[in-house]
Amino acid sequence: MKKTPLYNTHLARNAKMVSFHGYLMPLQYDSIIHEHTCVRNTAGLFDISHMGRFEITGNKASLFVQRLVTNDVDRLSDKQVLYTPMCNEQGGILDDILVYKWHKERFTLVVNCSNAEKDFLWMQKQSVNYQPIQIKDLTDCTSLITLQGPRSGGMLQTSLNVNPGGMKKFFFDDFSWDGTPIMVSRTGYTGEDGYEIFVNNRDVVKLWDLLLKQNEQGGVKPAGLGARNTLRLEAALLLYGDDIDESTTPLETPVAWTVKFDKGSFIGKESLLLQRSQGVERKLAGFEMIDRGIPRHGYAIVKGTETIGKVASGSFSPSTNKNIGFCLIKAQHAAIGNEFLVRIRENDYKARIVQTPFYKRKPGNECT
Repeated sequence: MKKTPLYNTHLARNAKMVSFHGYLMPLQYDSIIHEHTCVRNTAGLFDISHMGRFEITGNKASLFVQRLVTNDVDRLSDKQVLYTPMCNEQGGILDDILVYKWHKERFTLVVNCSNAEKDFLWMQKQSVNYQPIQIKDLTDCTSLITLQGPRSGGMLQTSLNVNPGGMKKFFFDDFSWDGTPIMVSRTGYTGEDGYEIFVNNRDVVKLWDLLLKQNEQGGVKPAGLGARNTLRLEAALLLYGDDIDESTTPLETPVAWTVKFDKGSFIGKESLLLQRSQGVERKLAGFEMIDRGIPRHGYAIVKGTETIGKVASGSFSPSTNKNIGFCLIKAQHAAIGNEFLVRIRENDYKARIVQTPFYKRKPGNECT
């Protein structure tokens, strides 16, 4: 099992460690609901060093990344970040990733840890016609932590003497903290505003401890994978392996907007054009439970005597006090307000399709 450089730090804070795609990661330190609420109201600090990070450089780097993903990399300014699926030739989602553009000859890609090895091999295979190009795996060379919540901007400034306040969402920049170079971005995976910090391994423990110690009175808490999952689900952000995978295309999901057919050639375009012309047969839709019962991945969705789909991901939502989830169902049943049954341990419970996101950030709940 792999361990991030913060492993012993997590143990010292009595984190409950679990196996997560080859890594030992903190599930929770306190209660998941407490950590979830802390991120919504103040700030939570997450270790996400397990996520894959690749650097792509060369004079054809921009052409290569543009071909690799469905979204339009050419629209990016320098030091801007793009969310996008990366598909196979059949239009299936190999991964959903973040593309960081330094300039046209240098990109950093942040990928899901479950797909890191697969993604790296796929990129190497696809790069044959774009040589000379370099694809470097930075995952084990650097650490990545994220401070999420409405007070996170002020906490960064207080602790690191770094002022990210002028940074727009989905942008990044270089900073210096105590003589140490760090990169800070403003994306997030929680539904709250927040920042990611890329730092070398030797300094990450010092940085982690400093952020927690200096902002303890401000309400910051370390948070684990449990809260990260409930936060992202409330914000209707997709989880690879549960909500999407290689059998799912972007057009079947709420991120169909990331497929830019007008940008030129990209891997999977022909298959996705065909699917668009024929119409999608299934949809990934958000739902909430009417009856009591928590939906979980794989539970059957039933309408009358017919099984019309399955639960993709589901959980209790601390912010809405409801049981919510995503389901992959036949498209004709995916309209908002449509009701069906979720089969939980051989019993059926009423649910209905609802508008997503399930949770919206409170007005004025921006980083300060």
